[in-house]
Amino acid sequence: MTEQLTIAIAQINPTVGDIKANVELVRDARVKAHELGCNLVITGELVISGYPPEDLVLKGSFQEAVKSAVQGLAVLTADGGPGLLISAPWMEDGDLYNAALLLDGGKIKAVVPKYALPNYGVFDEKRLFSPGGKPGAVRFRGIKLGVMTCEDMWVPDVAGSLMKDGAEVLLVLNGSPFEMDKPHVRIDLARERVRETGLPLIYANQVGGQDELVFDGASFVLDESGAVTTQMAAFESQITAVAFTWENDTLTPVSGLMVEPMSEDESIYKALVLGLKDYVNKNKFPGVMIGMSGGVDSAITAAVAVDALGSERVHLVMMPSPYTSKDSLEDAAEAATLLGAKLDNVPIKPAMDAFEGLLKDMFVAHVADTTEENIQARSRGLILMAMSNKFGHMVVSTGNKSEMSVGYATLYGDMCGGFNVLKDVYKTRVYSLCKWRNEHHDNTLIGPKGTAVPQRIITKAPSAELKPDQTDQDTLPAYDDLDDMLWCLIEQEMSVRNIAKRGHALETVERVWRMLDRAEYKRRQAPPGVKITSRAFGRDRRYPLTNGFTA
Repeated sequence: MTEQLTIAIAQINPTVGDIKANVELVRDARVKAHELGCNLVITGELVISGYPPEDLVLKGSFQEAVKSAVQGLAVLTADGGPGLLISAPWMEDGDLYNAALLLDGGKIKAVVPKYALPNYGVFDEKRLFSPGGKPGAVRFRGIKLGVMTCEDMWVPDVAGSLMKDGAEVLLVLNGSPFEMDKPHVRIDLARERVRETGLPLIYANQVGGQDELVFDGASFVLDESGAVTTQMAAFESQITAVAFTWENDTLTPVSGLMVEPMSEDESIYKALVLGLKDYVNKNKFPGVMIGMSGGVDSAITAAVAVDALGSERVHLVMMPSPYTSKDSLEDAAEAATLLGAKLDNVPIKPAMDAFEGLLKDMFVAHVADTTEENIQARSRGLILMAMSNKFGHMVVSTGNKSEMSVGYATLYGDMCGGFNVLKDVYKTRVYSLCKWRNEHHDNTLIGPKGTAVPQRIITKAPSAELKPDQTDQDTLPAYDDLDDMLWCLIEQEMSVRNIAKRGHALETVERVWRMLDRAEYKRRQAPPGVKITSRAFGRDRRYPLTNGFTA
C-alpha cells in the first residue's frame, strides 16, 4: 500500500479527430502533474480521439492512429513519473469499446470498457461501441482504483461491482455536455454512488465546444460522506491536484480548490461564448460576420462573438431597408462602438428594386405580402454570404429558439449562416443575458468591460422592420406567454389542453402548436448552434417533416 496518493484532474479541451494535438494536451498535463507531485493523471472521456467522435470512430485507419497514440503515451510512463488514466476508442477481439486505459511503468496496465452506453438525446453510443461487462477494480501502485466512464456513474450497477471487488476510490472519466441545471444532477448522482459504496469519488469532465455541444468541465471531488472537497471552474481548461490521506484504512481526499458556482445566466452566457469560440477556432475561420438589425438578438450575438474572439475578428454589417427606423440605425452603431467592432452599412433598397423589376410581370395581379418581406431578408442573406465568400469570415445567424420554434424566420434569409449562437435560447432568456452581460465581466471574456448592449435595444419593442410600424407581437403572442407555451410543448411534451390550464387561451396554444409543427422543415435546414437545454432542436428533438398528427 502506497503511503501517498495525489491525483491530477486534467480538465482539458480536446478536438475531435486531432489526435496529435490531443496527445500533446495529455503530455502537457502530465508534465504539470509531475510538477505538482502527483502520482496519477485522470482525463475526460475519449480524450485521445475527442468526444463525441461519431462515425469517425468506425474508420479503421482512425482506430489504428488512436492505438498508436495510446501506445506512445504508455512509453512515456516508463520514466517513473505520474501514471495516466485516459480514455480512447479501443478495439479488442473484434469489438470496439469506449475504454478507459491505465498507463504506467511504460505499459498499458489495464483496459476498462464502458459498461453503460447512452442511447438518448445527443448520444448514439450503442450504434458505435460494444458494451463492456461490469468492471472490477484495477491496481495502481498498491491501490485499487474503481474506474468508470461517464454513464457508468448514472447507474448503480458499476459502482457496486467495483466496491465488491475492493476498490478504494471511484474515478469517473466524463464527456458530459452542458445543460441548464445539469451540474446539480451530476453531483446528486455522484453522491448516490458514494452513499452506496462509502468510497470517495473524483469526477473529471472535459471542457470545450464540439459542434453543437459545449462541455463545461466543472470537475469535482466528493469525500466518503458525499461532501464536495474540490470544485473546479466551469468553462475553463484547468489542472488541479487532489491529495488523499489514509484515515482508518480509508482514503480521504484533502480539501482543495473550491470555485464558486455560477448563476444560471452566467453559465449560459459562458457556454455560448465557449461554443462559438471553439467552433470558429477549431474549424480555422479567421473570424465571424454578423448582420446587425438594431435589435436585441443581433446585439447579444455580437457581444458573445466579441467576448469569444475579440473585436478585431468580428465584422458587423447593417443592411437597412426603407422600413429601417432611425433608432435601429443609431442602436446598431452604438452597439458596434461599445464592442469596438467594425460596422459596415450596406442599404438593400437597390436589391429590393432589382427583384421588383425582375418579378413585376409575374406578380402584377397579386398584392404585396410576406413574399416581398422575405425578399428583403434574402437580400440581406445574399449580401452576408457574398462578404463571407470574399473575406473568409463565417456568417453567424441571430435567430433565437422562440423564433426558430414557430418559424418566425426566413429560410435562405436571416437563417443563412454557419452557426447560430442563440439557436437554443428563448427570447425571454435573451433579455436576461443582455442584462447580465451589461453588469458583469471577467478575464474569461475578451470583449470590453461595461455595457455591451445599448439600453434602448433592450427596452424597445422587438420588430423585424419588414413593413411599416411592424412589431413581433403583430404575429406572435407576448414572448413571456409564447416562451412558456413553447417550453411546455418542447421540453415537457405537454398536451395542448394541459398547457391551456396554465392560464393560456386554448386557441392560442393550438395556434402555437401548429406553428411549431409546420416549422420543422425550416429547422432541418438551419445552421448548428449551441445546445443549452435538454431538448435542443436537432438530435435531442427529432420530429418528422411529414406529420399528419393533429391532436
